[in-house]
Amino acid sequence: MSQLTVAKFGGTSVADHQAMLRCANIVKNRPETRVVVVSASAGVTNHLVRLSQENVSTQEREQIIAEIKAIQVNIIEQLEQPQKLLGQIEALLTELAELASQQSMQHTGQTADAIMSFGEQMSSLLFTQVLRSVGVDGERFDVRDVMATNSLYGKAVVEVDLLATQAQQKLLPKLADKVVVTQGFIGRDGLGNTTTLGRGGSDYSAALLAEALNADNLAIWTDVVGIFTTDPRITAQARAIDEISFGEAAEMATFGAKILHPATLIPAMRCNIPVFVGSSKEPERGGTRIQQTVASNPTYRSIALRREQTLVTVKSPAMLHASGFLAKVFAILAKHELSVDLITTSEISVALTFDNPTGSTQALINSTVVKELEQLCEVSVEHGLSLVAVIGNNLHQTSDLGEQIFDKVEDTVIRMICHGASPNNVCFLVPEQAANGVVEKLHDTLFV
Repeated sequence: MSQLTVAKFGGTSVADHQAMLRCANIVKNRPETRVVVVSASAGVTNHLVRLSQENVSTQEREQIIAEIKAIQVNIIEQLEQPQKLLGQIEALLTELAELASQQSMQHTGQTADAIMSFGEQMSSLLFTQVLRSVGVDGERFDVRDVMATNSLYGKAVVEVDLLATQAQQKLLPKLADKVVVTQGFIGRDGLGNTTTLGRGGSDYSAALLAEALNADNLAIWTDVVGIFTTDPRITAQARAIDEISFGEAAEMATFGAKILHPATLIPAMRCNIPVFVGSSKEPERGGTRIQQTVASNPTYRSIALRREQTLVTVKSPAMLHASGFLAKVFAILAKHELSVDLITTSEISVALTFDNPTGSTQALINSTVVKELEQLCEVSVEHGLSLVAVIGNNLHQTSDLGEQIFDKVEDTVIRMICHGASPNNVCFLVPEQAANGVVEKLHDTLFV
């Protein structure tokens, strides 16, 4: 192989037979694509999340599994040898039902991860057959045979060196004459149990496989035409970006752009593997290329928005001219496995932000955390905030930053500003209800 591309197709790209067929033709028309990583078909993951939770009645479990089956059967009915495929899917659904029943009686993280893996198991099975239907010799491969992780269920950490060794031994030899279809999001721990890398981890899986196989390119196929200057749902003036640097893309992913999982770029950056982001619905329109160096480095590249932010302010006169106070605060946060996002300080107070992942069912900063912090200091917690991040290049050397950004939002309450730690972003918190208007106004100013 003169070139090797690892391609990842998201949930909407494998949502039904027509969507899978478009993706199969993308692979067929790009012979350098030898590894395909798929997510669960759109809608399936949400059903699996519910099955993995506590207190799901027998009736509800049966209904959910029937709905999952319906999504898969709609694809199978469009394929050759539907009975064989249907039998394979039904076997997986029977196994899923047994695990869901166990989970309802005794809830564990281990069983939850096993349940969550079934979406990718089924979609990879079906997509392999769709590939064959367009004349591509596809072979399904269980990524768990190479994706070695620890046993931190729900957010397992991949053992990168072991992944590389196993991928070179078990996966690479197949690529000379096969297109391998495998699963994103899942792995296996040293005990032989299925693990998950966290929701949204399919992009990360693909990037890790690209690194392990020394791939030349990583292609992320989604439902939008590349990366935009801001969310097109917020303003019609948003426009696609032809190319951006790894650093800019990492900032965008971290601060709310939904196109890439924040961890995706880490393996690509380690090995300098260019990343392409494009639309599986309209591949002819091109997309965005992310690489180490790019031709243009504008002052303002994009505006990202991250909702559901929590602001915690801790205040104590004991901070004044004292050492060790922040260490105690962070020790409490570490105990509860809470990761601080942004931080600003004054002489006697510290403001910290925390990101509440979309779809999370529990408050990140709960009463237990607050009570422990209150043993040290006064604590205030604010919800209903959004984080606006203006992303670009050398912003720390831009003299008219205040005029360009903050003068334009002078009628908005700003709760926190972070600037200076990175030359690539300026971040600030605004009330949730004002967020879209702020982004739209700034976009009209900075991207005229």
